[in-house]
Amino acid sequence: MIDRIGTIRSRLEENLQPIELTITDDSHRHAGHPGARDGRGHFSIRITSPAFDGLTPLARHRAVYAALGELMQTDIHALAIDARTSTESQ
Repeated sequence: MIDRIGTIRSRLEENLQPIELTITDDSHRHAGHPGARDGRGHFSIRITSPAFDGLTPLARHRAVYAALGELMQTDIHALAIDARTSTESQ
């Protein structure tokens, strides 16, 4: 079985150097959902990173998607993102 959370964590840590990172697999909540039929998962991410300093919320989400790359097409069907700067997490 693929360790999707581990793979997601590695990509985000490598590309965004987070100071806080929580990843939750919510796939069980979507059993039977049309988007879950292809085997891709549903995840929630809470990430705090200095890489987000000065970025709009949309740009932060884009940075997360860029860090995950092809996982968005191969392993992730849905992704809820809470992306914060280091000052916002205090």
